[in-house]
Amino acid sequence: MDQEPIQDEQILQQKSDDIFQQRTAKMQELAAAGLKPYGSRVDGVISSVAAKATFVPDTENTQEITVAGRIVSFRIMGKSIFAHIKDQEGKLQTYAQRDVLGEDEFKRYKKLDIGDIIAVTGHLFVTRTGEITLKVASYRLLSKSLRPLPEKWHGLTNTEQRYRQRYLDLIMNDESRTVFKKRAAIVREIRNYLDSKGYMEVETPMLQNIPGGAAATPFVTHYNALNTDVYLRIATELSLKKLLVGGFEKVYEINRNFRNEGMDRKHNPEFT
Repeated sequence: MDQEPIQDEQILQQKSDDIFQQRTAKMQELAAAGLKPYGSRVDGVISSVAAKATFVPDTENTQEITVAGRIVSFRIMGKSIFAHIKDQEGKLQTYAQRDVLGEDEFKRYKKLDIGDIIAVTGHLFVTRTGEITLKVASYRLLSKSLRPLPEKWHGLTNTEQRYRQRYLDLIMNDESRTVFKKRAAIVREIRNYLDSKGYMEVETPMLQNIPGGAAATPFVTHYNALNTDVYLRIATELSLKKLLVGGFEKVYEINRNFRNEGMDRKHNPEFT
C-alpha cells in the first residue's frame, strides 16, 4: 500500500531532474552565445498594473513601455507566442510574433521556460477576448529558471513544503501574497497610529546579558569579543522600561523576540 506514493515521488523527482538538465543546457547555450542568463540590468521598467493604466481604449496606443516579471504561462501558436508575465502587482499578457522579432530572436524566445524572468518592451493593444496585451518588440532574459514551478492549478498542496519553501508558495498562491501585503499594511497602520499619538519608535538590544521580561527559555550564544555567554531576548519589556527611567515617556518597538521552546501553528521560536 505504501509503495505507490514512494514510486510517484520517485517519478516526480526524476522528471524534475530531467527538466533541470534540459534547462541547464539551455543556460549554457545562452552563455556560450555571449548572452547573460543572470544579472542583466534593465531600466525604465513599470509594473503590470501601471502598464495597463496607460492603455487608452479606441486609440492606437503607440507608447512604448517596458515591463518585467516571471513567465507563468507560455503558449506557442505557430509563428506567434502568448505568455503571461507576473510581477509584484499582477499579471500582464504578452504577444510575440516571428515577423516582428526576426527569425533568430523568435527561435531564442521559443526556448524560454515557465519560471524565467524576462523584460519585454513594446506597445499595448487589446485582444479579441478583451484582454490588454503587450505586443513584444524586444525582450531580454533577466534570470533563467532551472527548476520547474509547482503544478499550475493546485500550487503547493503540501502544508509543510509551503512553510519551508515560502518563496514557491508566494509565486504560485496569490492568496498567500495577499496575506503578506495585509500584514505589512497592518504593521504600517499600527506605526501610524502610535506616531500620531506622540510615541517614538525605538530599537533595543537583541543580545542581552540577562534575559528578562517574560518567563521563557532563551537561546544562548557566545560573544567572543567579551568571552561571555549572551542571550537572544525573550521580550522587549525591560529595555523599554529603561528608556522610561531615562525620561522617554512614550516609546514603542516592533521587533523580534526569541524563545527556545515548543513550536506549533500558534507558537514560533522567532516572532514579532
